[in-house]
Amino acid sequence: MHLYLHIPFCKQACHYCDFHFSTNTDQKRMVIEAIRKEIVLRKSYLPDATISTIYFGGGTPSLLDETELNLVLETIHSNFNVLPDAEITLEANPDDLDQKKLNQLISAGINRLSIGIQSFHEPHLKFLNRAHTGLEALDCVKTAQDIGIHNISVDLIYAIPHSDHTILESDIQNAFQLDVSHISAYCLTIEPQTVFGNWVKRKKLKPIDEEFAARQFEILLSSLAAKGYEQYEISNFARNQQYSRHNTSYWQQQPYLGVGPSAHSYNGTSREFNIANNAKYLIALNASIIPSTIEELTRVNQTNEYLLTGLRTKWGVNLSTLETLSHGAFQKQHREDISQFMAENLVVVENETITLTESGKLFADRITGDLFIE
Repeated sequence: MHLYLHIPFCKQACHYCDFHFSTNTDQKRMVIEAIRKEIVLRKSYLPDATISTIYFGGGTPSLLDETELNLVLETIHSNFNVLPDAEITLEANPDDLDQKKLNQLISAGINRLSIGIQSFHEPHLKFLNRAHTGLEALDCVKTAQDIGIHNISVDLIYAIPHSDHTILESDIQNAFQLDVSHISAYCLTIEPQTVFGNWVKRKKLKPIDEEFAARQFEILLSSLAAKGYEQYEISNFARNQQYSRHNTSYWQQQPYLGVGPSAHSYNGTSREFNIANNAKYLIALNASIIPSTIEELTRVNQTNEYLLTGLRTKWGVNLSTLETLSHGAFQKQHREDISQFMAENLVVVENETITLTESGKLFADRITGDLFIE
């Protein structure tokens, strides 16, 4: 099984982020204790109590101090069988990762870092309201590598408004200098309930230019491919098959348990959504109640989720699986759509599997939406 932990605290709010977090850390230790309690209460959520991946997400998990991180991991090990080769990832910001912190992470058992660099360009970092500098981004990765952490992913954001593509090209080259095994590259998206969303509403910021974003995506694809990075999911690139085992489990519809405020869980037939409110989460866990909403998945839900996650990956989606999940509805509804997408060179069908072409990756969301069943 796979375990996700949502750590809902950040130093400051990035202007693009709509994940659940708080910049008030006064209740951090209480939330950590509640997360530990939820781990115990949820240990029977999945029939297999053997954990192959653990993922600390957020928020900013690198804000956890040494005691808090060790307490959570001790609780996990006390209630589950964690495989010796389990992938244990912690999302981190560069400004948190000095040598002392990195040594603490290694001692705790963290063996993979996902570092939110986003850009090395100072004006872009300020525009995004990131807390680190470009130099800190470079230094923290090198320090981690020097002390023995080599399974590192760095995040980049593209389509940040600019007059040309020189900043993105520079960011890519800086990432190459770090010689990391994994790069995640996300298109800047304007979400309504964010600072950027408010700026667009007030006409302080223009919506993202789709042609500019598409060209930046093409630059990313060609640059990363030339350096041996395989695009195994629309936004994720790895060398030597150093895929994120945890995230791949989501895309391949494997069951997982999520704990913490706003965390999601999936057992194959239903999803659970924890409340996205720290105070209410604490009140519920103090009463030994899991504050979650359960959604039973219909054949439509299951089919469309399989399409949504699978079609974004290099493994694609299997026609037989789609037929089984949809009770025969998929091909009835979309046989002509698939033929049309093939004629437009947007998808290929080989060995009963649909995958996106290089051209199709530019239109992944539209293609997926068009293939949803009703």
